[in-house]
Amino acid sequence: MSTQADQKIPELDFNTPALKRHRKVRALKDRSATVGIAIGGSSVILAVLLICFYLLYEVAPLFSGASIEPKEAYTLPSEESGKSLYLTTEEQMEVGFRVAENGDMIFFNVADGSVIKKVQNPLGNPTAFAVESDTSDLMAFGYADGRTLVVKQEYKITYPDGTRLITPSIVYPYGDEGVQAADFPIRMMSVRNSDSRMTVAVVGDSSAQVVRLDKDVNFITEEVELSETKASIPFVDDTYALLISGDQRYLYVADRSGAMNEFDLRDIDNVTLKDQIDLVKDDAQLVSMRYLVGKSSVMVADSSGRVSQWFNVRDDNNVEHLTFIRDVQQPVGLVTMAMEHRRKGFATLDERGVVAIFNATSSRQVIDEKLTDETGRLISFSPRANGLLLEDGSGLHFFDVDNEHPEVSWSSIWGKVWYEGYQEPTYTWQSSAANNDFEPKYSLMPLAFGTIKAAFYAMLMAVPLAICGAIYTAYFMAPALRRKVKPVIELMEALPTVILGFLAGLFFAPFLEENLAAAFSILVVLPVGILLFAFLWSRLPASIRWMVPEGWQPLLLIPVVVLLGWFCVAMSPVIELSFFDGNIRGYITNDLGITFDQRNALVVGFAMGFAVIPTIFSITEDAIFSVPKALTQGSLALGATYWQTMTRVVLPTASPGIFSAVMIGMGRAVGETMIVLMATGNTPIMDFNIFEGMRTLAANLAVEVPESEVGSSHYRILFLAAFVLFIFTFVVNTIAETVRQHLRKKYGSL
Repeated sequence: MSTQADQKIPELDFNTPALKRHRKVRALKDRSATVGIAIGGSSVILAVLLICFYLLYEVAPLFSGASIEPKEAYTLPSEESGKSLYLTTEEQMEVGFRVAENGDMIFFNVADGSVIKKVQNPLGNPTAFAVESDTSDLMAFGYADGRTLVVKQEYKITYPDGTRLITPSIVYPYGDEGVQAADFPIRMMSVRNSDSRMTVAVVGDSSAQVVRLDKDVNFITEEVELSETKASIPFVDDTYALLISGDQRYLYVADRSGAMNEFDLRDIDNVTLKDQIDLVKDDAQLVSMRYLVGKSSVMVADSSGRVSQWFNVRDDNNVEHLTFIRDVQQPVGLVTMAMEHRRKGFATLDERGVVAIFNATSSRQVIDEKLTDETGRLISFSPRANGLLLEDGSGLHFFDVDNEHPEVSWSSIWGKVWYEGYQEPTYTWQSSAANNDFEPKYSLMPLAFGTIKAAFYAMLMAVPLAICGAIYTAYFMAPALRRKVKPVIELMEALPTVILGFLAGLFFAPFLEENLAAAFSILVVLPVGILLFAFLWSRLPASIRWMVPEGWQPLLLIPVVVLLGWFCVAMSPVIELSFFDGNIRGYITNDLGITFDQRNALVVGFAMGFAVIPTIFSITEDAIFSVPKALTQGSLALGATYWQTMTRVVLPTASPGIFSAVMIGMGRAVGETMIVLMATGNTPIMDFNIFEGMRTLAANLAVEVPESEVGSSHYRILFLAAFVLFIFTFVVNTIAETVRQHLRKKYGSL
C-alpha cells in the first residue's frame, strides 16, 4: 500500500508548445499596442505642430519686408518737351504717361522709353497744371488768358492675333477749347470733379477765384449742359499749394511757410474763411500738399523731412475741423512725394535720392533705399503700386516694387488707430466696404475681446449649473435615478450646435426681448421658490416624506421649476407695466443709457451655456463619483456630516478632474462657431455690456474666409486670427494642465 509521501506531486510545465505560442502572441500584441499608441500619440503631436507651422507659413508674409528692384533706365521720352509735371503708367505697367512743361502729353513704352504717342496741348504752353486724382486720370491745365482745359487719359485694350495691345488716347470731357475760369493769368490751380459738378480754384499774381460748373443732363438730347458760377476768394500772398476737398465743400490754400487758410465753398456765392492752420513746425517750408487716396486725408510734406496726415474731425458741436492725426519723419529735407492709387500708402523722395515708402494707417515704413545719385525731381506709383517711376537729371528710371502688405503692423493689429472719419483712435475690425477708397481696419482686439466675452457669459451660466448638478448626481442621487439622468444630460452634447444657434437666433432672442422682465425675475424667483419648497417639504410629516425614496427627491422639483418659470413669464407684462412703464427695453436704453441689441451676450450665454453644460457635467460627475468610497465612509464614521464630507474630502480629491472639466468647457466655448455666428449679431465691438452683441475669432473666420482673396492682407490676417485662437487654446490648456497636476499632487495623498 502506497503512502501519501510516496505519491508524486504533479509538476507544471510552462514551456509547453501551446504556452510558448501564447506568450509569443501576447508579447506581439503588447509590442503592437505599444507601437500603435506611440505612433498615434506622435501623429497627434505632429498634426498639431503641422497646423501651427502652416498657420505661421500663411501669416509670415504679413511682416516680411518690402523690396524695390531697378528694372529699366533711359533718357526722358520726348526730352525736347521739357521736364515732367506728372508721371504715371496704365494698369499693366506697359504704357507710361508724362505731362511735359510745355503741355505736351506723351505716352511711352515703359520697357525701353520709346514714344508711343505724343499729343500736343491744343491751347499752347500752360502756366499751371493740376491733377484731379491719380485714380480718375483727370488733369487740368491753366493758361495766361485765364482759360482752363480739362483732359483725361484713356487706354483701350484689344487682342489682335491673341496678343494684348494697349492703345492710349487723350479725351477732352469739357471740350478742347477750354473753360474761361478767370480774367487773369493763372499761376496755380486745383480741380475736383464729380458726376454732378466740377469745381476749379485758380490763383494769379494778385487774385484768386473759384469756378463751379454744375452739370445738368438734357433729357431730350442726353447732352451734358454746364451752368457756371464764379466767386472771388481772398488772395493769399506767396500761395504755394491749393487743394479742393473730395466733396467740394472746402478749399485749402497754403503759403510757402505752411500757413493754411480753409475756405467754405458750400455757398459758392458767399465763400467764407472757415479756419486757419499751421501745417508745418518751426522754420520748415512747405514742399507738397496732396490728398491720400479717398480724398479724406491731406498729406503735408515739409523741408525738415516731416510728412503729416490731417483729416476732418467733428467737435462736440458737430463742426468739422481739419485735425493733425500722425506724422513720419525723414532725416533730411524732402523733394516731393507720391500717393498710391488704391491704398493708403505714399512715398517720399529726399535730397539724397532716397525713396521711402510708408503706409498711413499702420504708420509703417516699408522701404528706405537710395535709388539715384543725382537730384531727383519726381516720383510716381503705378496703379497697382507694384511699380515706381523716378525722374532725375539723367532721365527716367523704372523700378519693380514688392510691397504686398504695408497696411499691417503690430500697432494696427493690437493698438488703437485713428481711422479716417473717426472722432478718435479706436479698436476697429472692418475688412471691406462698398467703395475702392476704403481704409481697411484690421484690429484683432474686438475679435479677441468678443471671444473672451462670449466664453465668459457662457461659463457664467454653465459652470455653476454643471458642477452643482454633477455634485448632486454623483454624491446624493439614487443610483437608479443617476443611471437615467447622466445619459440624458450627456445626450445633450450630441445636439448640433447649428441647431442651437438657429433656435437661439430665431426663437430665443425675440422671446427674451419680449420677456426681459421674466428673464430677470426668474433669477430671483426660482432660487427663492426652490428654497421655500425645500423648507416646506422638510416640515411635512415624516410619513409623507418617507413615501419618496432617498435620492429621488429631485423629481419633485420638476413641476416646481416649471410652475415658477411659467409664473415669471405670465407676470412679465405686469412687472413691466408696474415698474418700467410697459417698456423695459426703453428703460434700459433711455434711462440707464445702456444700448440694447436683440442678439446679445445674454442670448449667447444661455445658448452656448446649454451646449457647454454636458461637457463640464459629465467630466465633473465622473471625477466626483470616482473618489474612493473609503474616504467618504471614513469621514462619515468620524462624525462629519454629508456636507462637510463633500466640501472637505470629496471636492478636494476630485478637484483636478473638476478643474479639467471647466477648462475643457472653456475651450469648447472659446472655439464655438455656429452659436455665436447665429445668435450674436456679429458686431465687432468692444463693450462688456450683456445687452450688446460681439464677434468672436471663430465666427469671424467662418464668415470671412470664404470671401477673402487668397494671398491678400485680409486673407493672411484671418490666418493670424486663427493662429491667435490656436495660441490662446494652447496657453489655456497648458495652464490647466499645470494647475491640474498641482492639485493632483496636493490632494493625491488623501
